[in-house]
Amino acid sequence: MLHVLRATLVNLLFYGNMVVWIIVWLPTLFGPPSWALAGLKAWSRHSLWLLRVTAGIDFEIRGRENLPLGGCIIAAKHQSMWETFALMPYLDKPVYILKRELLAIPGFGWYARRGGMISVERARHAQALRRMTHDAREAVQNGAQLIIFPEGTRKPVGAEPDYKSGIIHLYKQLGVPVVPAGLNSGLFWGRKPGQRHQGKVIISLLPAIPPGEDGRAVLASLETQIESETAALVDEALDGRQPPPWYKKSAA
Repeated sequence: MLHVLRATLVNLLFYGNMVVWIIVWLPTLFGPPSWALAGLKAWSRHSLWLLRVTAGIDFEIRGRENLPLGGCIIAAKHQSMWETFALMPYLDKPVYILKRELLAIPGFGWYARRGGMISVERARHAQALRRMTHDAREAVQNGAQLIIFPEGTRKPVGAEPDYKSGIIHLYKQLGVPVVPAGLNSGLFWGRKPGQRHQGKVIISLLPAIPPGEDGRAVLASLETQIESETAALVDEALDGRQPPPWYKKSAA
């Protein structure tokens, strides 16, 4: 019960902080897109600090030297909300590819749209894919780092992977390197509001796969590298310690 109460308080502070930033940074929505992106980066940095202070959730980003110069794709494991914002302050031009429903969220959607995030309307299939590819091409030509989750949705720690082919479509069409990224965020930030657990989230950026490789081989390589790195990071974080309750349930 104490853990649930603490997690509830953390959630209230996290989302309350988001509301404050939305209000304070409203003027940036009337300037160039770089202003809105600066606001998103500032909110992200402050949120990471807040999580460390209130929930004991620290973080580490490894392998930043593996990021190529210029535009690229970062293909990351997706276990929690954490990775949907945490990379922003540490990339020059971060552009997330996210589902269109997120742009409908008051406040957050305004900044995401103005800051250049790319939305995907899944129900429209081919038309949505064409639009996403067009927007992504413009972004990488301007030197953006595209962050995409190849499984398309969050996966609990220990769940079977399910990688989609959309990442390979972008890889072929954009002609830029793709950086695999493993992480262990699901150990500390679960899907449910009460699933908050102190510890260190680690995201590991692996060496980039150059453009021009065979698509099927790249997809297989991405899955192997991301899943192997993720498993290693989960083992490192646990290191004999008791895992949070939801880890056992999701891995069963």
